[in-house]
Amino acid sequence: MNTLRSPETKDELARYYQLRWQILRKPWGQQLGSEQDEYEKQAIHRMVIDEQGDILAIGRLEKADKHQGRIRFMAVSETAQGQGLGKQIIDELELKASQLGMKEITLNAREHAIGFYQKLGYQTTEFSHTLFDEIKHYTMIKKLGHHSSHQKEAAQELQDIWHDTIPLSKAMALQISYYDGEKLMTHCDAEFNQNLHHTMFAGSIYTLATLTGWGWVYLALQKKRQDEETLNGDIVLAEANIKYHAPIKGLAYGQVVQDNASGEFDNLLKGKNIRINLVAHIYCGENIAATFTASYVVLPKK
Repeated sequence: MNTLRSPETKDELARYYQLRWQILRKPWGQQLGSEQDEYEKQAIHRMVIDEQGDILAIGRLEKADKHQGRIRFMAVSETAQGQGLGKQIIDELELKASQLGMKEITLNAREHAIGFYQKLGYQTTEFSHTLFDEIKHYTMIKKLGHHSSHQKEAAQELQDIWHDTIPLSKAMALQISYYDGEKLMTHCDAEFNQNLHHTMFAGSIYTLATLTGWGWVYLALQKKRQDEETLNGDIVLAEANIKYHAPIKGLAYGQVVQDNASGEFDNLLKGKNIRINLVAHIYCGENIAATFTASYVVLPKK
């Protein structure tokens, strides 16, 4: 049975690039290594791999603009073509793009692949370029909507609270891109939040992590209030520690998932403070660039 996921080991990543080179570069006499560029660590990578560990199809998503993603390096093994694997890759990359707050996808399609992308809802806009003096490419674009499980109203309410009460969050262009009741994903404008090294400023990373954690607690509290209307409180950050693992450039986003949070809200009903412990991760592409471990205290409202 085939599996669709990102490369998980150095060996898988090497074979992922090998397939990219074999399909997209080798036939035109390009050297091994020419299939990679400076955006690899900032991007989202997906592959279809079979039970024997053979990589059958690949594709990459990167940030093109503030709300626009770009799909590149789509390739399917010669032995696996015609099985719908390319569509699976596109569907997964579009899903991820939607969760990251991207409103449209752009790509440069080889002339022979235009029909494939048109069937998936992409529209041709203009001629892009000619690769290796013979492969014509055309720019294609597709609009994206919110993912079906995204709780838009709850997310918008929280985002409005941030922008109305915390001016820094609005200046950072901090936004909620996805919330499904368990997972919260946020992002901000990494280019605006740059330091002198042209990577994301450590203070902005800390702010993104703090508000992502605070936001998850707020939304979890609102979710509990649906069952118990008297459940209410003020959320404050009590303790926090952050570890910076790698610089962030390009695609930056924060994430908290329910499995990384613990604590009970029910003591609020007894007029007691509660403590919620959680871990927020800040990503650059698919790599964890910072780990934020925090405790938030919810104070019952009198």
